[in-house]
Amino acid sequence: MILKSVRTLMFAAVAGLAALSQAQAQWPQKPVTFIVPFAAGGGTDAFARPLAQQLDIQLGKRVLIENRAGAGGTVGASLASKAAPDGYTFFMGAAHHAIAPSLYPNLDYDIEKDFIPLALIARPPQVIVVNPEKVAAKTLAEFITYLKANPDKVNYGSAGAGTTHHLAGELFKSLTGTKLLHVPYRGAGPAMQDLIAGHVPVVFDGLGSSAPQIKSGQLRALAIAAPKRVAAFPDIPTAEEAGLPGYEVATWYGLFAPKGTPPEIVDRMKKELATALQAPMIKDAWGRNGSDVPDVSGAAFGKMVSSEVTRWRKVVTDAGVKLD
Repeated sequence: MILKSVRTLMFAAVAGLAALSQAQAQWPQKPVTFIVPFAAGGGTDAFARPLAQQLDIQLGKRVLIENRAGAGGTVGASLASKAAPDGYTFFMGAAHHAIAPSLYPNLDYDIEKDFIPLALIARPPQVIVVNPEKVAAKTLAEFITYLKANPDKVNYGSAGAGTTHHLAGELFKSLTGTKLLHVPYRGAGPAMQDLIAGHVPVVFDGLGSSAPQIKSGQLRALAIAAPKRVAAFPDIPTAEEAGLPGYEVATWYGLFAPKGTPPEIVDRMKKELATALQAPMIKDAWGRNGSDVPDVSGAAFGKMVSSEVTRWRKVVTDAGVKLD
């Protein structure tokens, strides 16, 4: 009787594993969700949405964007870390999430331990953008001169406390000896809206979210925080060319799966991402947003994230950055 029970349990276990394996092989069977931890219209969105559209085509199922903003991207990250690891929820993380451990001591997730790194998606540089109706300066040097003559009278917007936008602003203040007041938003999208409306005169932004407004003339770009000019924006000088050597800040965006996601689905998604990033639509969109098309995935991407956590911890400590 006992032997029969054991055989029954073993048969059920094998059947269950077979069913699970078959389900994974047929993945996806329903829409997939990308949790984007910032408000719509920001830099993360600028890359997540075209990628989702391309994956719609490849997977034959919808890839939905769920914007969950708050606390410098940590609200969405926390939510994603606790999602069911069934292959139907992924997380679009960013450089901000490598900064967060140094600024938020009580995070309830670990970007290095609670996620499986799939692939680096994009890495656009930061750019200093101003509202041309609120800022008369045409060059970075003129803007710095104005700031020095008006300490604590100029606000700068960011995608949130602890984001690369925030750190870019603090680094700018440190290098130039200027004083600006930080205004954090729930993502680059809302910050861009207020910049265009003139509620804040300057934002230290990722090029991905400000590119359309720069091209349309709604915003004036004073400098790219990168070692070389961006092909899509050849008229924007680097910070060094504009008179601010050492001012280099880039952001990056990457896709993660919750820890525990089946290896078969992880491998499939990595292959789909590699294919998607080579699609003409993606290459064109990335070029317009000032990003290259990276080829960093899996363990290599994980090592990059860990190195970024270490690098930003030093930046935060050396600059004495505190949350507002």
